Amino acid sequence: MGKLLFHDRDVIGSVAYVDTNSVLVEVEDNEKLSLLNIGSIVAIQTTRTFEFTIGIIDKVRRKANAILPLESLEGESEDVLEGDFSYISSDIIQVSLIGTYKTVDGVLRNSFRRGIDTFPQITHCCYSINGDNLKLFMNIISDEIPSEKQLVVGTFAIDNNATAILDGDKFFQRHASILGSTGSGKSWCVANLIEEASKLNNPNIIVLDMHGEYKSLCSTDKKYADYYKIAGPGDLENDDETYIFLPYWLLNRDEMLSMILDRSDNNAPNQASRFTFHVRTLKEETLKALEKSKVLSTFTVDSPIPFDITSLIDKLKEDDTKKGVGANGREVKGEWEGKLTRFISRLETKIMDKRYGFLFQPNSKTSDYKWLSTLLCRLIGADNDKKGIKIIDFSEVPSDVLPIVTGIISRLLFDVQIWMKDEKRIPFAVLCDEAHLYLPTQEDADSIQKQALGNFERIAKEGRKYGMSLVVISQRPSDVSKTILSQCNNFLALRLSNDRDKSVIRNLLPDALKGVLEQLPLLDVGEAIAVGDAILLPSRIRLKQPELKPISSTKNFWIEWENKKADNNAIIEAVENMRCQTKEQVID
Repeated sequence: MGKLLFHDRDVIGSVAYVDTNSVLVEVEDNEKLSLLNIGSIVAIQTTRTFEFTIGIIDKVRRKANAILPLESLEGESEDVLEGDFSYISSDIIQVSLIGTYKTVDGVLRNSFRRGIDTFPQITHCCYSINGDNLKLFMNIISDEIPSEKQLVVGTFAIDNNATAILDGDKFFQRHASILGSTGSGKSWCVANLIEEASKLNNPNIIVLDMHGEYKSLCSTDKKYADYYKIAGPGDLENDDETYIFLPYWLLNRDEMLSMILDRSDNNAPNQASRFTFHVRTLKEETLKALEKSKVLSTFTVDSPIPFDITSLIDKLKEDDTKKGVGANGREVKGEWEGKLTRFISRLETKIMDKRYGFLFQPNSKTSDYKWLSTLLCRLIGADNDKKGIKIIDFSEVPSDVLPIVTGIISRLLFDVQIWMKDEKRIPFAVLCDEAHLYLPTQEDADSIQKQALGNFERIAKEGRKYGMSLVVISQRPSDVSKTILSQCNNFLALRLSNDRDKSVIRNLLPDALKGVLEQLPLLDVGEAIAVGDAILLPSRIRLKQPELKPISSTKNFWIEWENKKADNNAIIEAVENMRCQTKEQVID
């Protein structure tokens, strides 16, 4: 591969100001200003002949300087004040420093890397990178990533002929975010990631799909993923492995209590105490019946061990009605009598509500001790008949328990990785679609949401060590946990116009890269700013269209109003589906 060659025609101007993040360049030929655009790449001369500092143009401005005529300087002071001024103008561009290009770097030739080795000095020349130099430079960027790590996402906006490639390892190793307003192209971006990962021999990705929009990636002959669904009210009798149940015994103590316990109740401490005691006792009985002596010696109330929830209610009711024995054997009010009534009522209400059937009315298979291992092997294990990429549809999960459900899955996956031997671990990624729904900021989270937050924040902080990665996807980054976003080292930022959302991303990036984000409101649908460890040069890219598109296309209101009538039969069917809490309902 050749090296960048600069000629006199490529000279923009000379450096007039330098700081740690940026330089100001005074443009010497005003006609060249028309060739300069925000986001264009430039090379700045350094004291080393084989090295150039690479930067991105953030601002272009014209500065007017007033010049006093010579004759007025020789007159009186009032003449000076009243004299005619002449003006000259100079064009200034502000450049954010990004990295270093070297024609020779040890045994390497024509390499680029992030970071500044030698800062430019005043009067050093600044060159535009365009034409053949631009094509060559973008190819250098792509070739810096070994072929086995290349994740193709589209093309560079500044050169449609140059393929935009991310480092697949670095993208997933230290978490990533895909952020953009509704309709900006997030779903396409996710579909692209899935499509590219499906080309690998053994991909391992779990997509938490909040609206069922990625089902289309699983439903054709050329599918990229396997489809699963959190069982809805109409799926409770179905034994098909497509439907996922998360039985109540998977909940740890705090998760269960956050759903049932009313902290404002004066008897809340008593209710929590008896609940904890009986759950532990019932789990102990299960282990004794199965003769699991090793587990029996070390288990806790939070250990995922099956137990019968009707037995739990019976024990709580016994406490709630049991009389105490006073002096002379007379009956007196029991220690727990009447203190558990409301707790039992709330628990029974949850159990009877079919919306929570996947938790409290699971099928009989879930009571088997080995069922949990089967579920986790299905989610992150190997199966020659499966694709390795799993789409989990959460569209029928009630919003009030959505954080708990996502939290259970993330906690189980992370715990398995922790307790697995190092040499046996296979890394996997969890794509968190619509993350603002269940990963809110701490100050906005209720008791249920905080349970999920704790699990995901722990993964964000420690997951890299155990081979578990998060990809956070949201249209409202200002509503997503700052702790989780701050742990993301790669960003694909699509169009964002809200100031709060833009400020969140801006605060997460180094000062040198903040100018790039000023383009966010101007991005077209399907365009993104790629920033982070996975790409050497922060760039505006055009995402490629996925071959299998998610079910999230924007409706054409005006055209459909002109050409299509509402279907009354579909409305009637939808009403019945709403009553039955399932989309599979057939009208009698």
